[in-house]
Amino acid sequence: LATCYTPEISYAYYSVQHILRELWSGWCFRYMHATGATFVFILTYLHILRGLNYSYSYLPLSWITGLIIFLISIVTAFMGYVLPWGQMSFWGATVITNLLYFIPGLVSWICGGYTISDPTLKRFFVLHFIFPFIALCIVFIHIFFLHLQGSSNPLGYDTALKIPFYPSLLCLDIKGFNNVLVIFLAQSLFGILPLAHPDNAIVVDRYVTPLHIVPEWYFLPFYAMLKTIPNKTAGLLVMIASLQLLFLLAEQRNLTSLIQFKFA
Repeated sequence: LATCYTPEISYAYYSVQHILRELWSGWCFRYMHATGATFVFILTYLHILRGLNYSYSYLPLSWITGLIIFLISIVTAFMGYVLPWGQMSFWGATVITNLLYFIPGLVSWICGGYTISDPTLKRFFVLHFIFPFIALCIVFIHIFFLHLQGSSNPLGYDTALKIPFYPSLLCLDIKGFNNVLVIFLAQSLFGILPLAHPDNAIVVDRYVTPLHIVPEWYFLPFYAMLKTIPNKTAGLLVMIASLQLLFLLAEQRNLTSLIQFKFA
């Protein structure tokens, strides 16, 4: 996809159409790429909920590195959403970047100008390509910190009671992987659920605003915070605070001495 995409505002939309219509299996690569992003966030949200349920936040280094991976995924997905250069991509990027206006010079520094333009598209394309590799490096760090205590030992006790990974858990992982793979291929090849908005299949028109800015589903919790609060700066601060609360969970070992009550 990266070799055939053109990060230039006059050709970006048409290069995506060229990938879909002219390249051999280009449509398959494009839809598997988009569906893959959806599944990454599905599994990430489930992983975070599992960590909250089993109190993995008592392993602060593992918890924080995992949240950093989550933040990198959000930024990567947002920049990737801009790259097709359709109506929803352009206006969604315009709305989100304009939230940063209260910091002088930040919008110009990110966009390379006063508005979303050609330098913005080039920067987003390069960063969208690089960030997954950065996230992959942090994944290895995340796994390293996790194995210091063990994923089934959130309190960090030094115990000889270990749960063997093979064969039961390995078979369960293979079964889960096969189930996810079947659903992933069904969604990618047949489009069971319409995940993309039709307006993003329209070339950018700077003089026509969409009726509604509709982000991808995995951005909806954050978009709801921005939408329900009239003041844009306050909405942005609430959104940042919601993410910061997840980081603060890593401090609960220091904030309470009754860390065993949940397991009684």
